[in-house]
Amino acid sequence: QVQLVESGGGLVQAGGSLRLSCAASGRFNSINSMGWYRQAPGNQRELVAHITSGGIANYADSVKGRFTISRENAKNTVYLQMNSLKLEDTAVYYCKALIREVFGTYQYWGQGTQVTVSS
Repeated sequence: QVQLVESGGGLVQAGGSLRLSCAASGRFNSINSMGWYRQAPGNQRELVAHITSGGIANYADSVKGRFTISRENAKNTVYLQMNSLKLEDTAVYYCKALIREVFGTYQYWGQGTQVTVSS
């Protein structure tokens, strides 16, 4: 059973930084793309950042220049470095991965980690 486990969320003051991690575990052949999404109360889940297996990243306009996505393939882990955090970054952050298994490629989500930015 493939699992994605996130960590690193918490409470931070505006202007501060946090680093989220998401590690994939279980039996699989490889990981294709990985990404971070977020969902604030009353809002739809939205893409924050995405990174391909080759390391090409793209970002939501709202986080460009402040957030950096990276991955460590040897550890099956994706990171999200969040700097200059704003109140509007408050949300539950979810990791998503496209994972290649024996019989196909499947999408998995993590359980979510809360990020709260205070004034």
